[in-house]
Amino acid sequence: MALAGVRVIELAGLAPAPFCGMILADFGAKVIRVDRTKVAMSLDTQGRGKQSVAINLKSSEGVAVLRKLCVQSDVILEPYRKGVMEKLGLGPHELLKENPRLIYARLTGYGQSGSYASAAGHDINYLAVSGLLSRLGRSEEKPYAPLNLVADFAGGGLTCALGIVLALLERTKSGKGQIIDASMVEGAAYVGSFIWKSQAIGMWDRPRGQNMLDSGAPFYDTYQTSDGKHMAVGAIEPQFYRQLLKGLELDAGELPPQMSLSDWPELRRIFTERFASKTQEEWSKIFDGTDACVTPVLSFDQVSLHPHNRDRASFIKDSSGAESPRPAPVLSRTPAEPSLISDPVIGEHTVEVLKEYGFTSTEIDQMRTAGVVECNAVKSKL
Repeated sequence: MALAGVRVIELAGLAPAPFCGMILADFGAKVIRVDRTKVAMSLDTQGRGKQSVAINLKSSEGVAVLRKLCVQSDVILEPYRKGVMEKLGLGPHELLKENPRLIYARLTGYGQSGSYASAAGHDINYLAVSGLLSRLGRSEEKPYAPLNLVADFAGGGLTCALGIVLALLERTKSGKGQIIDASMVEGAAYVGSFIWKSQAIGMWDRPRGQNMLDSGAPFYDTYQTSDGKHMAVGAIEPQFYRQLLKGLELDAGELPPQMSLSDWPELRRIFTERFASKTQEEWSKIFDGTDACVTPVLSFDQVSLHPHNRDRASFIKDSSGAESPRPAPVLSRTPAEPSLISDPVIGEHTVEVLKEYGFTSTEIDQMRTAGVVECNAVKSKL
């Protein structure tokens, strides 16, 4: 796989950093998640392909173990607030002195500098400070955060993974590592670059929810079907819009012009009534094979059964039968090969990993007895 041979130390966190680690693992990196000791269950639902080592970082011995792992690895991924790693003596400047090739990725909400750098927050806060939240939502309604996708995952985990891959590529030329300051605020804003840079052409002149791509246009929206499901419509271009009207059995000559903004409410009323007259399956049969840009809004239960997704094997099942998306994008020569075994439990690979990093069996036994590390004896392979 593309990242085979890359060793990553991921300090356990929530949502964005685990997603970043999973991306790296899916594409071949050896990702070792460092969990806390005395924790019953991991909250990492994106542990696919990772190994787990449980270390007590409240002890100086545990910090020393983590230091040894870091200086022998290619990447460290840490999701803590500013200053936490420095207090442990494991800040980037200390570790880069010992391992100049180390790539030190810091994934936080607000970044490593600025007045909010030490503040708590979640996706909705980072999205708000990015400016994007002000543009999301329907007309006359309050701003609406689309789950925690934009800041946590697109602007956070995915952007951080890109930064790591870029740093790995640059290291092949310089031989040096570097620090990655991944701010979810800035990542979210960057993902929204199109919104910023298309203001000049008038795409966002109207209030939130009244523009073409933010649910203002009746030909770019979702509609409920007679069975309580929905269809998504994205018929922007005139040739696509004509096919939309054909599928709906509407005569363009009897309707207001497509781009008459004042008539959008009336067009929406007509489309709403028409879509409510048939089931999702019936509309899908009508629009499949056309360029009307009309598709069913698939539920999680439906998605892997859709012919297109089934043809591409876009969704996979692990050994327990749990379904999730296949890693993307698909590389022709070195595609991702996601692990299909269950996600690791805390400390499952402690002994295995510590031996790989040069600790002896005697040292590991002593650390287990002293509570410096933990190993899950039930599921451990050693």
